[in-house]
Amino acid sequence: MSKYISELKKSIEPLRQEIINHKVYSSIKDIHDLKVFMQYHVYAVWDFMSLLKSLQNNLTCTTVPWFPVGSADTRHLINEIVVGEESDIDLNGVRKSHFELYLDAMHQCGANTSNIETFIKKLKDTNDFDSAFISSETPDEAKDFVNFTFKIIGSNKDYLQAAIFTFGREDLIPGMFHSIVNDIHKNFPNSISIFKYYLERHIEVDGDHHSHLALQMTSNLCGHDEQLWQEAKEATVESLHSRLALWDGAYTAIINRIPDSNQVLVGV
Repeated sequence: MSKYISELKKSIEPLRQEIINHKVYSSIKDIHDLKVFMQYHVYAVWDFMSLLKSLQNNLTCTTVPWFPVGSADTRHLINEIVVGEESDIDLNGVRKSHFELYLDAMHQCGANTSNIETFIKKLKDTNDFDSAFISSETPDEAKDFVNFTFKIIGSNKDYLQAAIFTFGREDLIPGMFHSIVNDIHKNFPNSISIFKYYLERHIEVDGDHHSHLALQMTSNLCGHDEQLWQEAKEATVESLHSRLALWDGAYTAIINRIPDSNQVLVGV
């Protein structure tokens, strides 16, 4: 591991621990609480895919006519991650992106998907984020989270995108959360089997193989440039604060939820 990676990891460790030990996890007592959590988390799953594709667009040639772009090693790293994230397999061996798999999990357990689905449809029709947020009644914390991600995407700085992808996304769901989900699964095996599978794939693919690829990609892009590593650290810190705020929103919604588990997010 390079000294730059080690120094960045050390500098963000307190924030990372805040996220891993966030009170939102212990607030999930049953499947209804889990549904509310998922209705917030799904926005992070969706914009993760957008961040991923932005990196692929910047680090490879995705237009025609084709021309070689950047380092072939870096192209290989991002392309391998894209294959796993955009075309993984579900429980039945059917190819799905991780976002589509997450939506399947929400549908199975009865979590409300109207907010995220309305947001995506409106954004696809108008390419206007503000309009999409309003139409879908996206929670403020989810809106701020997505806006930060797209601020980094809009910077067109691939090394910043790689940094928040690598250090602001991977390895942030703690073992405690997996235990909670496993306990709920014992009581509702036909309701959260897809979500349990999603988390297991996250550990197997994202948390192991992809994290190593992402670390190498960030190292390749920042090289030995002190300024780039400093900017990468600052962006990563901001991304972790953004995640904390998203979890704060989910926590507040869980502890204030009304009995109807199919509620939309407004007012919870």
